[in-house]
Amino acid sequence: MESQNHCCSVHFVFLIIMSSAAFVPVSAEGTKTVEFNVKPGGVVHTFTEGIREYECSFTYASQGGTNEQWLMSVGLSDDDKLFSCSVWRPQGKSYLFFTQFKAELKGTKIEYANAYSQTAAAGQSDVPLKPEEFTVGDSTVTHNDGKFSAQLSKLTAIGRTRHDEL
Repeated sequence: MESQNHCCSVHFVFLIIMSSAAFVPVSAEGTKTVEFNVKPGGVVHTFTEGIREYECSFTYASQGGTNEQWLMSVGLSDDDKLFSCSVWRPQGKSYLFFTQFKAELKGTKIEYANAYSQTAAAGQSDVPLKPEEFTVGDSTVTHNDGKFSAQLSKLTAIGRTRHDEL
């Protein structure tokens, strides 16, 4: 039982670490953080990053303003059982209006996901989207047409890999 509790504790800590926005770029083996531009103009764009056979794709369309610098972090737990993806604007709040968004994790089944209209920055707390604004599927997190408020500043998804012990 102690081994099972330790395992759950390790996974919980991994979830907390990987869902935070305080990543050190390319710091540890198994974690990668890259910068990319979120571009307005209403055109659909996709940004993809991965580790080994696991991949995270962030697809979006947005309007207003100018390009914004965003970060994507992908991580793989030490036991290769959890793959995470976080996409966020480090300044806290995006000034773009998102007409759509979708995150897709390849090679995993999503166990946890959340999306935020504002991220913790400058003394502010994360502000999650309302549950009706987005849908979590087996491998995707996507906006809900007609219910999404067009505000997105962070998206986090953690999936269980299909890694099996021999």
